[in-house]
Amino acid sequence: MKLFAVIGGSAAVTAAAIGVAVLQGPASTGSMAGDMETGVTMTQTSTAPTQLSVAPQITGPAALPPEEQGLPG
Repeated sequence: MKLFAVIGGSAAVTAAAIGVAVLQGPASTGSMAGDMETGVTMTQTSTAPTQLSVAPQITGPAALPPEEQGLPG
């Protein structure tokens, strides 16, 4: 008996959801925010290439942290 009550209740909820969806009406095609612009910013690119240094800024080996230095002496 409980099984039939669950099936009937589910069918009623499904029928109500379908009825609301059908009776809701067509969605509006207009936007709620109205007309908008993207605000594009145009920047001029430099014609001369920039001179980048290819040499590393830090030379030599990095110092080891204290836990990696080993025993003194």
